[in-house]
Amino acid sequence: MCLRALQLAARPAPWTPLDAIGAAIASFGVVFEAVGDQQLASFKADRANRGRVMDRGVWRYTRHPNYFGECCVWWGFFLMALAAGGWWSVLSPLVMTGLLLKVSGVALLEKDIGDRRPEYRDYIRRTNAFFPGPPKKGRVT
Repeated sequence: MCLRALQLAARPAPWTPLDAIGAAIASFGVVFEAVGDQQLASFKADRANRGRVMDRGVWRYTRHPNYFGECCVWWGFFLMALAAGGWWSVLSPLVMTGLLLKVSGVALLEKDIGDRRPEYRDYIRRTNAFFPGPPKKGRVT
């Protein structure tokens, strides 16, 4: 992620529209992660929610707001690196997106969670895994 910072330190240049778009996407990702973390912490702090699945707030639109937010940060920084000519830095967000989706993120976390928590199976049916989107029909809450 620090490729853009290194490029700027080595050769400062004025911000471009691509820098602004990248910074906006990265900032959105950080905020999306923070909101998801806060919502989950509040949900877990309520004893009435013990054993239940968090499906409110941003968790209603994506089962993994932290992973989606992290992905936005990586792609935002790539756009800023691209603005400075760092097209080759696309490898970082590609690898991270692959890891988050197929290796250590969504795939690993959800491998057997439906077996351990039956309520989660319904959550999977109605909520997008990664990219936020409207809940699918059959929403219970």
